[in-house]
Amino acid sequence: MSIEKTIEIQGREPVLLFGPYDSYLKKIREAFPDVQINARGTTINIKGGSNDVAGVEQIFNELVFLADRHGEILPTDLSALISLALSPAPRHKASTVDDQDIIVATADYTVRAKTNGQRRMVAEAKTNDILFAIGPAGTGKTYTAVAIAVAAWKAKSVKRIVLARPAVEAGESLGFLPGDLAQKIDPYLRPLYDALQDMLTAEKLKSLTEKRIIEIVPLAYMRGRTLNNAFIILDEAQNASSKQMKMCLTRLGVNSKAIITGDVTQIDLPSELESGLINSQHILKDIKGISFVHLDKSDVVRHKLVRDIINAYEIHEQK
Repeated sequence: MSIEKTIEIQGREPVLLFGPYDSYLKKIREAFPDVQINARGTTINIKGGSNDVAGVEQIFNELVFLADRHGEILPTDLSALISLALSPAPRHKASTVDDQDIIVATADYTVRAKTNGQRRMVAEAKTNDILFAIGPAGTGKTYTAVAIAVAAWKAKSVKRIVLARPAVEAGESLGFLPGDLAQKIDPYLRPLYDALQDMLTAEKLKSLTEKRIIEIVPLAYMRGRTLNNAFIILDEAQNASSKQMKMCLTRLGVNSKAIITGDVTQIDLPSELESGLINSQHILKDIKGISFVHLDKSDVVRHKLVRDIINAYEIHEQK
């Protein structure tokens, strides 16, 4: 069944959305050969099958969102949006017009769940006190977890946020890195800072860390603590040993929540140590209040090649 949709982009430069010499428009047409896409001035007409039209409409709505928020659209942005629109997963209404997908919003930035896996994370975090989010690189596990924690703090559901990572050496020795211990550990914690800096101003983040309302610490620093009214995130949990995983999970105090994220295909632990993320799936699977969300390559939101890389490694490992 053929349907037709019209999108208005008034107040925006068409070249920003269509790309230099309509290069972005051509890529969208190539990705959806059965859809007629006609752009005249500030009006875009889309005609074709309902599913394909919905996919193209989603792409243009996201491009408008990116243009409004960031003032530019990168080729990698377009590639990621096309990959998501072509994903076999069921499509949702474009997130630019679907407030249900918004996780946390500030004056300058809005974080939204973009894939089904991320949406499941948000839903499960609302109904469970401990959530495990397990999946490959590029699926937005860490970013979504940090957004959920910031949203909980903004809603005053918790009083502080504690983010932790195991400082496991992945091919490099801490001893050879420059600086004192804090400086040596900083590279391990940097992805958490990067995520927070998208959701909070630099001044606000500095103030909250100085007041210890937000703590970003190596996993070992959590031993012996009881964390009340806190949102705890353990990132890169595949590199936590079984003992460390138990230690982290038993830090939960009154009115606290936790999200554990990791990728079981990227374990850097010594061969004699079992990953706490792997055995936790067997030990904790039947406990009420603990949920497991598994993300896959359909949830990848990085460069389009990331999904292809994951797929290639999966095929190689199967062989």
